[in-house]
Amino acid sequence: MSLGTGDRTAILGRVKEALRIEAPLKHPAERSAGGEPTTAHFREWLPPVGGSLDERFELFARLSETLKSELHPCADMAEAAVILAGLAKEGNWKTVALHRGDLIDALAEVLPPELETMRLKPGYDKDQLEACDAGITECDLLVAQTGSVCVTSKSAGGRVLSVLPPHHIVIARRSQLVTDLTEAYASLAAKYRDGYPSMISFITGPSRTGDIERILVLGAHGPKRLTILLLP
Repeated sequence: MSLGTGDRTAILGRVKEALRIEAPLKHPAERSAGGEPTTAHFREWLPPVGGSLDERFELFARLSETLKSELHPCADMAEAAVILAGLAKEGNWKTVALHRGDLIDALAEVLPPELETMRLKPGYDKDQLEACDAGITECDLLVAQTGSVCVTSKSAGGRVLSVLPPHHIVIARRSQLVTDLTEAYASLAAKYRDGYPSMISFITGPSRTGDIERILVLGAHGPKRLTILLLP
């Protein structure tokens, strides 16, 4: 579809209007010993994060609410199973897809017996996976500063489990909370320096788009819902 002159003028006018407003700085600009801005200047536009685990959790929780992620702190795996059972009843789930992992395996043992499970393995049926009501994965990290969940093809059972089902469930521990993207990338480098995963993804809330008339639509390019079950 081609744009008319009036449409093009209106779009460019909106861009010019938006560029008049500078993004607020959240931190003093970081500079090197020679006075030049450092490569970490992007931090100036991101919210500051406290040094303690509790402060990281508080910021992650606030951003999760803003981003429409559903964060559920759980005292133990039994409570996580109760929350998951409630979600299954609410959504009338029939089948969930899982991969292999320490947390996933422990959760699978306490899932409602009436809920069918599909374990991903080589040669799985893609149509069957797409028909699942939810995909449950582990993750590598939770990023407090952006409210993001970092998954890789190694931590999330491949590339599609966190993308194809309409509801993505992440099970993680509080100790996986890191301060910011700089710490996240450093952690990934230390963990995978001998062999990086084929996919690294930072998931910041459920899939969304605002391309048309600036109207927010969830689930446009992936899961409509993102739920995080956070264990101690």
